[in-house]
Amino acid sequence: MRKPRDFDAALKTLTDKTKALKESKRRQLGELIVVTGADALDMETLAGGLLAMVETNDVAEKERWCKRGTAFFRRTAQASQRKPRGNTTSAPSNDSTQASPRSATRET
Repeated sequence: MRKPRDFDAALKTLTDKTKALKESKRRQLGELIVVTGADALDMETLAGGLLAMVETNDVAEKERWCKRGTAFFRRTAQASQRKPRGNTTSAPSNDSTQASPRSATRET
């Protein structure tokens, strides 16, 4: 005989995934606002600009915005690829097993 499915657990899992996706989207929108410098605008100006973008029916204008956004993301992606990841110099690490000069002089 087949084991009955636990619909409540499946529904809870889907609900949790939906919440996680919404939170991720919210976080990404916040990061986008900061990266573009729009966080310097007051809330009314930002909201007004977004509403104007949503309400416009000008396809050519939307296409220009799309191209500008694509160029922005390409620039930021290229800039992040150029940044070195971590310290590439051969500086000695601060190992906690090594005694510092101060700790050697304090032991009396």
